[in-house]
Amino acid sequence: MVKVAVPQTARLVASPLLPDGFKLPASRFVHPSTRMRGLLDTEPFLFGPGVYDPMGAQLVMYYGFKAVYFSGYSFAIGHLGTTDMDLYSNVEIADAARRTVSGLRKFQLTMAVGDPEKGVAPRHLDIPPVIVDMDGGYGNIFNVQRTTELYVTAGVAAAHIEDQVLPKRCGHIGGKALIPVNEMVGKLRMARAVADDLGNRDFVIIARTDGLSAVDAPESLRHMELAVDRGLRYLDSGIPDLLWCEFPTSDRGAVETFSEQIKKRFPDARFAFNWSSSFKWFKEPNPMTFAELGEMGVKFIFITLGAQHAEGYGLSALLQAMSRDQQDGYIALQRKEFEAGQDFPTKSHHFFSGVPYHHLVGKAFDAARLGQEFVEELPEDRVV
Repeated sequence: MVKVAVPQTARLVASPLLPDGFKLPASRFVHPSTRMRGLLDTEPFLFGPGVYDPMGAQLVMYYGFKAVYFSGYSFAIGHLGTTDMDLYSNVEIADAARRTVSGLRKFQLTMAVGDPEKGVAPRHLDIPPVIVDMDGGYGNIFNVQRTTELYVTAGVAAAHIEDQVLPKRCGHIGGKALIPVNEMVGKLRMARAVADDLGNRDFVIIARTDGLSAVDAPESLRHMELAVDRGLRYLDSGIPDLLWCEFPTSDRGAVETFSEQIKKRFPDARFAFNWSSSFKWFKEPNPMTFAELGEMGVKFIFITLGAQHAEGYGLSALLQAMSRDQQDGYIALQRKEFEAGQDFPTKSHHFFSGVPYHHLVGKAFDAARLGQEFVEELPEDRVV
């Protein structure tokens, strides 16, 4: 692929979805896959916080992260309230990814308007490329064909496919088994063929192997040797843009060994790394840093269940407080949200969800009962 330049946020252009005088970053009109390739070429590493819904992705975008990782495990918990064992379908996760990409585009519009009536200036945010879990492809190569089509047409920038027997399971749940190498390569080939056929030759494909901790495979189990062999054979196909080995622990030695062995044959190999929530990083005396991983050739780093753990922690704290203190538990939350100097964009759910944008644009497009004249005058110090 040809290296591409990443458009700068400072370059603004007009949009038919905004009234005169408002503009968007030029990057909006660059395909997400092309943008991701540009970032992979220009950044020491690309980090994507793990989310599972549009609101989480919008917060990632608000705080300036350059990628969004749409986690399958988090989606299983958030969508079905269950674990990561292939219990949702390709259509379900593809639709969630589509809504997430759409939500980011809408959020860019709402932030580009700000709130003129309240003196909130426009905020020009780049839309980060969305990388989505494809698990094992949800079936054979024709299921991969359909899933890739759904992802590409949804505006997803990249996806990863793993070499587990279906139904697959989280890489940190015991009992993983592997499909034959040629079957995995066939899935990778199909994903590439579909993306190219749809006109997105920049669609980024990540190949994942669970060979390091598999308990069953067509070939002899050799753990690190098997993982390296699998990785090399996937790269031999010429298809993966990034290679991901799922590691069972946070041991840096295993990461170094895997990358060093792969680079003996593919010195320019690029890796993806799951800085996994399954590991107790807070107990590591010397946890691997993102910068260190970047020096090893890791170009895409993600924390799969970051948003799920944050929601679990934050919502649990609120529920505990309301159980103990009733209404005062919620009042305490609001005090933290509106504390001077804090930047919590969701403290006004009307602003975050784009009410000012809808009034402004609605009036411009002659929508019924939309416009500032329909907004009830209320004391700003008392109502969000």
